[in-house]
Amino acid sequence: MTAVLAQAPADSDLRSVPQSNRNGVLEVMRMRRDPFGYSEQRQVQYGPTSALTVFGINMVTASGARAAEQVLMNKDKAFENGPAWSYFIGPFFNRGVMLLDFDEHRHHRHILQQAFTPRALKGYMDELQPMVEKRMQRFPTGDVKLFSEFKELTLDVALEVFLGLELPKAEADKINKAFIETVRAGVAYVRKPLPGGRWWKGLRSRKILEEFFYANIAAKRATQTPDLFSVLCHAESEEGHTFTDEDVVNHMIFVLMAAHDTSTITMTQMAYRMAKSPQWQDKARAQALEFDAHLAYDDLAKLDILDSVLKESLRMCPPVPAQPRMAVKDTEIQGYFIPKGTFVNIPQLTNHRDPEFFTNPDFFDPERFGPDRAEDKAHRFAWTPFGGGVHKCIGLYFGQMEIKTIMHHLLRGYEWSVPADYEIPMDYSALPVPKDKLPVMVRRR
Repeated sequence: MTAVLAQAPADSDLRSVPQSNRNGVLEVMRMRRDPFGYSEQRQVQYGPTSALTVFGINMVTASGARAAEQVLMNKDKAFENGPAWSYFIGPFFNRGVMLLDFDEHRHHRHILQQAFTPRALKGYMDELQPMVEKRMQRFPTGDVKLFSEFKELTLDVALEVFLGLELPKAEADKINKAFIETVRAGVAYVRKPLPGGRWWKGLRSRKILEEFFYANIAAKRATQTPDLFSVLCHAESEEGHTFTDEDVVNHMIFVLMAAHDTSTITMTQMAYRMAKSPQWQDKARAQALEFDAHLAYDDLAKLDILDSVLKESLRMCPPVPAQPRMAVKDTEIQGYFIPKGTFVNIPQLTNHRDPEFFTNPDFFDPERFGPDRAEDKAHRFAWTPFGGGVHKCIGLYFGQMEIKTIMHHLLRGYEWSVPADYEIPMDYSALPVPKDKLPVMVRRR
């Protein structure tokens, strides 16, 4: 007899969620080694919704676009972000906007949105352009590890555009390392601050980030400048509410992490796919050469080939591979009984390979996003790299603007390639990154 998470109420038509009896930690390790094979095996054995217990926590994976819609839209307020995300990253990204819920989340998001209006984005574009142009003129050639180059560049962009600061390399490297350690700490197996462990490093790095932002906040409060740091220091809601220093620091740490990590991962995937499919690199480059090097804000929407490559790369490897929630009352997902206190996981990494919605889902095919096919529109939650519902990524337009600008310059100025038999080795233990930093051969055009 198959084990179940909890027996569904006898007076209901709900089914009980099947649960694996295997060691939960070993199951997580299997999933991280091969998330696609693991997901396929689980669905064959248990169906689209199944559970396991790991670290003493009951976790349900609810696969498919329909389950994603039900959980992320959360119409009956049965699920919360905060308790789920806080379990993984709470000590390191305390009270970031993604970790807030309901009225508090709405209040903070309303103030934050002032930093991502079209007017603000155009201001960021003005700040972004000259910096990217300058950096791309001295982009390295020969054997280059693109992931490392992109990460350095996106952190520099985030520091200048979001903070209005240009840091010495040593300090920028220190901040970058702190972000890496805080992200990786969230998936530590040993969730105690043992010296030298991931959890300990994450807590240490959180203090480094806090000290950095608190040291600069007084100057940002004193003078209004176009950067996000200053905007948050001076932003007011219609009711006159403002952020405390603690609010500003919490949001800056979270947004800065999200802004440069997700963009780095996306550009790495785009570069890899265009190296493996050089015909798409050629198509995107030909279109880039139709525009000036210095893009206007309104030009971004016209780069439709690059946009399709971006969307397909996000489909094949979304930077945030899953969306966890916690059930805060007894509820159901697609006819399965979910008891209060259960962690629920929406796995967009594997949802994006669902053959119900995507033709040849393991094949890189940007044309699937064209108007004649529009496979991502077959279900509103088939393609969800930015999440969905009220917690949909607040910085998605900034991220796309930054990515397109950088890739536009890379395409115009350089060509890159990988050996024909090269396959990118991915590390899925935290955010999905290449184990080898994506080594490519870069040539100046």
